Amino acid sequence: MWLLWLGVALIILKLLEVSVFATLSWWWIAAVMALAMFWFEVVERRLGLDKKKAFDEMEAHKKKRIKDALEANKARRGVR
Repeated sequence: MWLLWLGVALIILKLLEVSVFATLSWWWIAAVMALAMFWFEVVERRLGLDKKKAFDEMEAHKKKRIKDALEANKARRGVR
């Protein structure tokens, strides 16, 4: 993710013509963005990081559902 933020920062600095970045070639910025794309499309998938995040979210939702069901069950028992 930091590569993507670096690319965005370089684009902003280039467009605002700040210091050294005014003369920076667009190829450097394109290279950083290409590396970010390579990371998200290839490396992250190979390491399984995209699936891990989805699995963690699903697991958290499952735990919340179980907790809510147990609390509802306790509340029903208390009413009787």
